[in-house]
Amino acid sequence: MLILIAGSTGLIGSAVVSELRGAGHEVRRLVRREPVADDEREWDPPSGKIADGAFEGVGAVVNLCGASVQGRWTPAHKRRIRDSRIAPAGVLAAAVAEHGVPTLLNASSLSFYGDTGTDVVDEDSGEGRGFLAEMVIDWEAATAVARDSGTRVVLLRTGLVLSPDAGLLSQLKPMIRLGLGGRLGDGEQYVAWISVPDEVAAIRFLVENPEVSGPVNLCAPEPVTNDEFTRALGRALNRPVLLSVPKSVVRFALGEAADELALISLRVVPTVLRDAGFEFRHADFAAAVAEVL
Repeated sequence: MLILIAGSTGLIGSAVVSELRGAGHEVRRLVRREPVADDEREWDPPSGKIADGAFEGVGAVVNLCGASVQGRWTPAHKRRIRDSRIAPAGVLAAAVAEHGVPTLLNASSLSFYGDTGTDVVDEDSGEGRGFLAEMVIDWEAATAVARDSGTRVVLLRTGLVLSPDAGLLSQLKPMIRLGLGGRLGDGEQYVAWISVPDEVAAIRFLVENPEVSGPVNLCAPEPVTNDEFTRALGRALNRPVLLSVPKSVVRFALGEAADELALISLRVVPTVLRDAGFEFRHADFAAAVAEVL
């Protein structure tokens, strides 16, 4: 199958390209500059322009675009978070509908569910509240034109991706090694996580399985509390984890983002993936962290 990928240079995107090519698929990449390789096609999401012929022969489009949500949420950063997701999704969905592409996989986030507390939620659960939840609702809605045209649309609601080189794990690792790491608040908030190999394998699985559509939670079957998360990280690095960071300090450091990034509880499970027969390589958090590090 010929697969067109947007957002192919990030942590997940580059790994997905390698995975799909290793499985025998042909991959074409959308880039926001003049192409320098045979597999590249130029596009400009703000203007809605995509190079002629980019969709020729394409059987599936995978959209992984999105700026980092980390950092303080200034008005400019919040606009960047939204604009980097919603506009590209809308442009690609319209192009998919126009060209009759059978499948669109669009990145999304477990932030859709908001703070779930101790409740276990899956794809049948409703949306939550907050900046990120509302952004995700609009992000997913941008793909409606493709779904309405008959395209199979899969919404990749991704949890915390475990990587030693990017994201939360890379930020916590040096702090734990210095003995400065600790649980956030009371540590009882749940973390829905997934390893990079499982994230990438799940995306390939969903590309290749036409019976799956709609929202799909990309997270391991067993979410862990922040306290469990931090202790497992300490064990993997052979460092004690004795500290606790009060919620007030987290909120002072992160501002508005604290309650939706660090203190939010996401007790989410991947019902659709499990029912479809996907097998996780990393289902146990402690083992996954030890292997990742």
